[in-house]
Amino acid sequence: MPNPSKSKIIRLAFVGTGGMANYQAQQFKAIKGVKIVAVCDVDAKRATEFASQHGADKVYTDFDLMLREVEFDALTNVTPDPFHAPLTLKALAAKKHVLCEKPLATNYADAKKMVAAAKKAKVINMVNFSYRKSAALQKAHELIQAGRLGNIVHVEGSYLQSWLACDIWGSARTSAAWLWRQSTQHGSAGVLGDVGVHLFDFASFPVGKITKLQARLKTFNAIKGKRIGEYPLDANDSAIITVEFANGALGTLHTTRWASGQQNSVKLRIYGDKGAISIDLDAGEDKFQISEGADVIKAQWKEVQCKETPSNIQRFITSIRTGKNDQPDFATGAYTQRLIDACFESDAKGGAVKI
Repeated sequence: MPNPSKSKIIRLAFVGTGGMANYQAQQFKAIKGVKIVAVCDVDAKRATEFASQHGADKVYTDFDLMLREVEFDALTNVTPDPFHAPLTLKALAAKKHVLCEKPLATNYADAKKMVAAAKKAKVINMVNFSYRKSAALQKAHELIQAGRLGNIVHVEGSYLQSWLACDIWGSARTSAAWLWRQSTQHGSAGVLGDVGVHLFDFASFPVGKITKLQARLKTFNAIKGKRIGEYPLDANDSAIITVEFANGALGTLHTTRWASGQQNSVKLRIYGDKGAISIDLDAGEDKFQISEGADVIKAQWKEVQCKETPSNIQRFITSIRTGKNDQPDFATGAYTQRLIDACFESDAKGGAVKI
């Protein structure tokens, strides 16, 4: 078990200072006893602005130098995907607690190394599957594990975005923040690795592990050209995955960046032989629909309002303070990375893959 923090103040460092880092910083600053002490980014101007906004005293463009010079307890790794494994492994070697953005790595082999390194260092390790903060998902997990829906037989999940079809989050044609996500050369695993990884966690957390899958991946960027500057637009834009869970349930999971009208839509429907649950995060993260008991006979639904649940940011800090590693940990991140790798394997061979 990790040792709890003996310091009243948890000294936090950031590597990566983009949009998600700013979102995280606001949450960390809202927790009493957390101090952002240093930030690192290859973009010195952005790092300096981030440090000024969030009260960090030290700014670096060299991660190794920050590790050597700054005394801190925990690191949040908010860099692009290719840097998750190498930077996190360095932090673990220095025995820092780590919260890493998803996906944990760009391949299962690296993800397993991260799990082993965290275990060896005996530090808190978490991967930021941000939708674990959904009270609806947490309550659905609780009810399903308690047997309220009976034996789960069918699952339907989707994660739909439209940033290739519109510019509501910024231009996918001009912004490096979005261009790299379309380029395998720049470490992107496409929509599958960007948000499909969330969908895998969203479905497997309440239902259980996936043991077999078959995937079809496709890139549509060629509609607008195959390259913009240094970025070849070859990462998958859409993914359809059929899955089988450990309990025998079947499911379909799909995701795309071309879903016009859907800014950031996550839905999950879980059907058992005694009832069903439907989660639609567009309707709110704190409620879901359930059909059980007499409502099953009438094909009716009732709304369930859920109590607020801690975010991953809060779980991470609580874990450091108590020494008890909360979910989702690196092992969970490695499992979802195995699913991502299996999707590429399945698409390449045109058949199912056992996990």
